[in-house]
Amino acid sequence: MVFRLPPKTKQSVANVFCQRFYGQDASSHGGKYRYHRRGILDDISYRKLIRGVIILKLEDLDTVLTFLDRYDAEVYVQRIRLAAEDRQILGLSQ
Repeated sequence: MVFRLPPKTKQSVANVFCQRFYGQDASSHGGKYRYHRRGILDDISYRKLIRGVIILKLEDLDTVLTFLDRYDAEVYVQRIRLAAEDRQILGLSQ
């Protein structure tokens, strides 16, 4: 899947998108407390290739598309043949 936010999306909206999509490691009190804010991809097996390009299971596609639709993202989906390494990361049988 390839996606991008619409052109001229405000930086504040893009930041919130990334936090909610990928999750975010954060800290408070000068780094004393560290925690992770969960994103939707925390519950999905995926492989991020580069910015805006991820490989995921077909069964998780609807969840991700629904989320991206809320941000009016431009999305391209295509089935691909996975390399052994990608299959292992996604937890699929060889």
